[in-house]
Order: sequence, then C-alpha cells, then structure tokens
Amino acid sequence: MLTDFNLTSEFKNNALIMKTSGYINNTAGEKITEEFMKHKDEGVKKVIMDLQDSKVVNSIGISYLIEIIEKLNENKGKLYFTGLDPTIEKTFNIMGLFTFAEKADSIEDALSK
Repeated sequence: MLTDFNLTSEFKNNALIMKTSGYINNTAGEKITEEFMKHKDEGVKKVIMDLQDSKVVNSIGISYLIEIIEKLNENKGKLYFTGLDPTIEKTFNIMGLFTFAEKADSIEDALSK
C-alpha cells in the first residue's frame, strides 16, 4: 500500500522549500499547488521540492508541478528538485521537465543557485 502524503514547507529568502513524503497524485498535487499559491505573492523566486521521501509521482501529480513551473516562469523564478528517486528522475527527463526546472544535489545547493 502507498503511504499517505505529507508536505512540510519553509519560506526563506524568497525561496519556498517543500519536503514531501508519500505518493504524489492529484490530491498531493493540489496540496503542493495550494502551498505554492500561499507564498506566490510574497515574492517567491525559487521553489525547492525535496522529493527524497516520495518514490512515486503519477501523471496528474506531474501536471501540478508543471503548473507551478509555468507560474514561476512568469515571474522569472525557478523550480529545483532534490532527492530524486532514479525512476522519478528518468520520468522527469522523458517528460522534459528539466528544460524548465533544475536538479540540485541538496536543498543548500539549490539555495545557492
């Protein structure tokens, strides 16, 4: 059975850091988007998604991530992924997410970019 989804976040220096655990599907995608939208008007220029504890992202979950990427691009912001499972990384590569988002080795690495 898939684990329940949990999301924690921290807003620091115009960066929204979100850590997820569990399956990223439509429900999780909605929670991630809601959290982003709460901070969007506060000058978020960088969103860092730590997916270390999420091993599965379905297509609907990815569509929510793309929505965040589009909103960040409008404001010259960037989405960074850390802690990617190899399968998720491969899926993101195939879907072209890294054309508009970036991988980082760690949260600290993403903050320094």
